[in-house]
Amino acid sequence: MIEALQYFFDFILSLDSHLVELMRQYGTWIYVILFVIVFAETGLVVTPWLPGDSLLFAVGTLAAIDTSGTLHAPTLTVLLIVAAILGNSCNYAIGKAIGPPAFSGRHRLLRVEYLQQTEAYFDKHGGKTVMLSRFLPILRTFAPFVAGVARMEYRRFQGYNVLGAITWVTIFFGSGYLLGNIPFIRDNFGIVTFMIIFGSLILVAIVALRSKR
Repeated sequence: MIEALQYFFDFILSLDSHLVELMRQYGTWIYVILFVIVFAETGLVVTPWLPGDSLLFAVGTLAAIDTSGTLHAPTLTVLLIVAAILGNSCNYAIGKAIGPPAFSGRHRLLRVEYLQQTEAYFDKHGGKTVMLSRFLPILRTFAPFVAGVARMEYRRFQGYNVLGAITWVTIFFGSGYLLGNIPFIRDNFGIVTFMIIFGSLILVAIVALRSKR
């Protein structure tokens, strides 16, 4: 467990180096790798630990300083937005398929009234939850799944899903692309990446505390 955590933090703090190495090894296949990571982080409820915000920032930074022409910023932007949209859509579909059978009343911990409360919440707050959860690690992975469990109206879900994906990718990828050439950020990339993750986790804690109150 400790070794796994050490590897994870090493990967995050050296994310730029790992991406450069992947570019060297796989060339344009890096597009497929990035697509799969973003899709899995947003689309599979069991992989909330994958890098999201930090990955977008790192890719934007590398696209800005890449002289080989491998990373094309407009293509990457569209690709990552599509991956984020499809990821949430997949997660929603999984939640919708699992929800009704799981809350049939046969399981003590999964009571029907819990499902009814969840449905009521998403009827009222589903849009902003899907939209804002894009910027919250872990919650970003679970929100579309719960929206599916709650059977949030599909067209409404997709509207906020698309808007959230475009905003999320544009902000983090764009920030990396615009700020990546700043000497301080380039020389302290691991620290900047960690600060992004730490800031995101603070947002999660604030949202959790407000929800509890």
